[in-house]
Amino acid sequence: MPPRSATLSAPRLAEVTSALRGHVEGGDLPGVVALIARGDTVHVDTLGTQGLTASDGPMRRDSLFRLASMGKPITAVATLMLVEDGTLPLDGAVDAWLPELANRRVLRTPDGPLDDTVPAKRAITVRDLLTLRWGLGAVMAPPGTHPIQRAMAEARLTPGFHMLTDPPDEFMRRLGSLPLRHQPGERWAYHTGYEVLGVLVARASGRPFDDFLRERLFAPLGMKDTAFVVPTEKLDRLTTAYGLDEATGRLEAWDTPADSFWSRPPAFPSGGGQGGLVSTADDILAFCRMLLSGGQGLLSSANLQEMLTDQIPEETKAASPFFPGFWDASGWGFGGAVCTKPDGVSPTAGRYGWAGGYGPMFFVDPRQDLTAILMVQRRAQGPDDEALALEFSKGAYRALED
Repeated sequence: MPPRSATLSAPRLAEVTSALRGHVEGGDLPGVVALIARGDTVHVDTLGTQGLTASDGPMRRDSLFRLASMGKPITAVATLMLVEDGTLPLDGAVDAWLPELANRRVLRTPDGPLDDTVPAKRAITVRDLLTLRWGLGAVMAPPGTHPIQRAMAEARLTPGFHMLTDPPDEFMRRLGSLPLRHQPGERWAYHTGYEVLGVLVARASGRPFDDFLRERLFAPLGMKDTAFVVPTEKLDRLTTAYGLDEATGRLEAWDTPADSFWSRPPAFPSGGGQGGLVSTADDILAFCRMLLSGGQGLLSSANLQEMLTDQIPEETKAASPFFPGFWDASGWGFGGAVCTKPDGVSPTAGRYGWAGGYGPMFFVDPRQDLTAILMVQRRAQGPDDEALALEFSKGAYRALED
């Protein structure tokens, strides 16, 4: 880690601000909160507005954004806290808490009929869920291509932008009615394991997932605005969420403060992000500082290091399709991606972070003591969304000054 005197270049931060302002003024985004921190230096940009209507008001440093999958690292930390307590065994079976996942059947071939199965070779473990190698998740093929995809859709288990509306026990019942697509531990499949982890944390701790997060993680870190529901007195800080209408090329609102999904407690407090948490840039900074400072007593250095280390063997990556090029310089730790070699963004390996389908992203780089957080309210629908995050990430590294 660099010395605490290492800081950030003001002229290069100004370049980041200018680039973000261009996206807002060009109509790509209603507004943005961007934060870059190194050591004791914190640079924040608040640009544009919380929405496109006259009543939305200017963007604020404490504006609230929907995290979606950016909440997966939070779920990972919550799980590891129960490992630290001795409640959950990292490499032990989850059967005692998730009986729906005991004695699993596995498809003989991943794309075969649902009734052509074999017994699972072993039980599903906590590590399997954290590393998304438990046997079921997003299928990287057009919807409805394979029988298991159709079955997941019919059971309301398909990953996507939609909210999970079944209570946790019903979600697990539906999940347990399906075979696994892969043997536990053999392949990586995105997303669904983190919805399961939210249920696991609740059952193992004996309290609702949202209560556990608030009491054990958010309160100690001072994350006062992070929750699954936005109370009435905070709705004026909730940004309007947009998606791009491909037919018109215009941004169209899909969730507004006036009638938000997040104004009511969810049926399913999502550990994976389908619905998921709402937060602010400063709350995420508090979480990132915990990751960079050795766990702050919430996690041991050993478990924190596992979280920030690539857990996926090369042969598993080769057999586990995701977005084109994802595995070229990336791995998966617990809850997020790990940069495994210089990739055109950071000059060394070790960068850890993740993004959410509703727009936001973050990363931490322990070697540089660097945190970058980009909070936007435009749903990710294509390469332009990744381009914005990539541009911002590169700008954060260019701002390093030793």
